[in-house]
Amino acid sequence: MTDTSEAQTPMPLEEIQHWTWVFGRAQQMMLDYSLREIEKARTNDPETPMSGFAAAGGAMLKAQTDFWSDSLKLWQRFLMPEEAPSEARALSEEIGRRADRDKRFSAPAWRDSPLFDLVRQSYLLVSDHLLKGVDAIDGLDARQKERIRFATRGFVDAMSPSNFPLSNPVVIEKTLETRGENLLKGLDHLLSDLGRGQLTHTDSGAFEVGRNVAVTPGKVIKRTPLYELIHYQPTTPQLMRTPLVIFPPWINRYYILDLNPEKSFIRWAVSQGLSVFIVSWKSADAGMKDVTWDDYILRGQIDAIDTVRDLLGVDAVHAIGYCVAGTTLAATLALLAARGEADKVRSATFFTAQVDFADAGELTLFVDDDQLSVIDALANDGFLDGRYMAATFNLLRSRDLIWNYVQNNYLLGQDYAPFDLLYWNGDTTNLPALWHRSYLTDLYRDNKLVQPGALSVDGTPIDLSLVKTPAYIQAGREDHIAPLQSVWKLTEHFAGPMRFLLAGSGHIAGVVNPPTSGKYQYWSHEGTAATLSEFLEKAVETKGSWWPDWIRWIEALDDTRVAARAARMPGKGRLKALEDAPGSYVRAR
Repeated sequence: MTDTSEAQTPMPLEEIQHWTWVFGRAQQMMLDYSLREIEKARTNDPETPMSGFAAAGGAMLKAQTDFWSDSLKLWQRFLMPEEAPSEARALSEEIGRRADRDKRFSAPAWRDSPLFDLVRQSYLLVSDHLLKGVDAIDGLDARQKERIRFATRGFVDAMSPSNFPLSNPVVIEKTLETRGENLLKGLDHLLSDLGRGQLTHTDSGAFEVGRNVAVTPGKVIKRTPLYELIHYQPTTPQLMRTPLVIFPPWINRYYILDLNPEKSFIRWAVSQGLSVFIVSWKSADAGMKDVTWDDYILRGQIDAIDTVRDLLGVDAVHAIGYCVAGTTLAATLALLAARGEADKVRSATFFTAQVDFADAGELTLFVDDDQLSVIDALANDGFLDGRYMAATFNLLRSRDLIWNYVQNNYLLGQDYAPFDLLYWNGDTTNLPALWHRSYLTDLYRDNKLVQPGALSVDGTPIDLSLVKTPAYIQAGREDHIAPLQSVWKLTEHFAGPMRFLLAGSGHIAGVVNPPTSGKYQYWSHEGTAATLSEFLEKAVETKGSWWPDWIRWIEALDDTRVAARAARMPGKGRLKALEDAPGSYVRAR
């Protein structure tokens, strides 16, 4: 708790007058910015009624009035600690408690100085009222308001006093202590990042693919212009007859599922007696300028499924699709159903995947004509540089993935800590521009995948309602990329048996949560639930990883076992080993 005690020495009058002007001017600048954003949103949509915009102006006026009322209370608490009314004390103490919980302002230096305590509390007060002002606006549709809210939140985070050396007491202390060496080191970090065109999050030199990440033993047994197929070495004498084929998202490297032996879903799946295969997608180059969604379905997923079936002499495979690869897996299942070939896939598991994009979250804010024009301009060679997508995902969590590193590594000059997950996060892949644009327009913008017959693959219209393949659908409770309510919608479009499971944490940690870690939890419901609300009401919480729940579900479908020999050993069947895992495509830059 922050409490400005009566023993603190009041600031001199000239200092009070100066900082009153500074914070008043800052508030006015931020308010003017918000009003400009509202006017811009109204101008971009001529159908927005003028009366609605007038109401918005009235709401902003009320927000300004409320702000100045709270500002006065805050100033009374700092300027007249002994005479401040109880409501002023209560407001300051409440904001102070919030500031102490906010890691940007939790260092003692923010509390030790009345001036910097005032800086952080004033900033949080301004932030609160700006965001409340957006919520109070009438006359804008939900999408317009969400765009303004996102822009305002991003602006507020960017303007935090923790991001500037002269308004951050921790940086000032460090600068005095090191005689400015921290700023020089931070400048070196900044110039390095500018040179590579990407924000650094971790010590990249601490990791190497194939040495201490992506190390589960296996062989590359097939290479196409689109993907490499990796077959992993069994570790049990008996294997489930039905193999597992994993499709990771092509917007990242596959080894998020094989970060290290302790976190590796692949290694764990192998230890459960599964014959495990994974697709390692090629990072796009100019030779992939004509690649479309048909390629990822026909020459990607179906080709890999048929390859594994033929290699092992089995009728079907279990398939996993993670994120965008899960979206495509749904289309693959619909195509197989339309062709009468649904039996090729014994079960389908979806890690944080979406098919219905009506509630797809903040990523939809990046799908408009302006953003699509930017993508077109960036894709002159037929592919989109992966750093663009990395920056987009960073913006969704700018406080943690941008400004936190600005303070620690640019201003404080701290060394980058080694963290395998952040190394993977920065190991970007390029995307085929034609397919990526189609993905954004057909799915995110126009939501065609859930419209029967609206999309086709190889000339065949697809309909998700024809999919009867048993499905295991996993969502993350705090997922900001594939929101829970959006992932739930898969249950509304498939016709077969389904198990929905909600994991603790988000898009990555909710998936990569091995049983040995003892972290997080999951929620499941053994009966039926017609809605997400009903599921949440009836679901039972279980501590720890959901992976054991998944393997029990797989075993219940088919637990027939075969010996781990012949084609079940990588490179020992008709497909010979081309090289050791993790292969070449994952190393291509």
